[in-house]
Amino acid sequence: MRGSQAAVGRAIGDYTLRDREGREVRLSGYRGKPLLVSFIYTGCFQVCPTNTQALQKAVAVARDAVGDGRFNVISIGFNQPADSPQALKSFAAQYGINSPNWEFLSPPAAIVADLARDFGFAFVATAAGFDHLLQVSVVDAEGRIYRQIYGEAYSPDYLTEPLRQLIAGTPVADATSLAAIIEQVRILCSVYDPRTGKYRVSYAIVLEIAGGVTFLLWIIWFFFNEWLTRRRSARRSRALKRVDS
Repeated sequence: MRGSQAAVGRAIGDYTLRDREGREVRLSGYRGKPLLVSFIYTGCFQVCPTNTQALQKAVAVARDAVGDGRFNVISIGFNQPADSPQALKSFAAQYGINSPNWEFLSPPAAIVADLARDFGFAFVATAAGFDHLLQVSVVDAEGRIYRQIYGEAYSPDYLTEPLRQLIAGTPVADATSLAAIIEQVRILCSVYDPRTGKYRVSYAIVLEIAGGVTFLLWIIWFFFNEWLTRRRSARRSRALKRVDS
């Protein structure tokens, strides 16, 4: 845990891995959007599948909250050479993970230790397989670790909240369009409902924002009106002085 927390704020190196089809993928290619990263090994028949399924549910909630395609997910097989692209492909198919923005990556054995260290991920080989930290790393658009999420099963909002913070604070190319503004407001004003396990728009927050904007506009109008009044008074005073003289 200490090593994991020490990784927060760290920039991830530009490692080259292979996807499920054996194609080379560079981690730098994921920059520009938030990224969720988990470490698994395909020979695990209990914890890794459970953790991956919990992540799958959380990702579905996050997509509803922030929009599809606004972030990426990768699962890295750390048990090399067993976690080959084919093994990871079979693992993903077994648990029905076929999202276009979720990839399973296989690193060369030589970089596993450095890769794990960058993410603050710890694992130890045992007679039964591996003991390892259960974590999902939230990486920002610049490739730095923003948050670590721990546990075998967790509330989906633990994952969605840091994503909302990152996405709401990221400028978008069409930020001046009405659709982009509405989308940003929707993300900012959505709240997690533990009863349904989903996010919904909180109109109370919308009203608070509208009230705050209205108050700010009123303050601006007040001071502008005061400035105009004083300017008119000064003009009248100067005009009266000219008449008297």
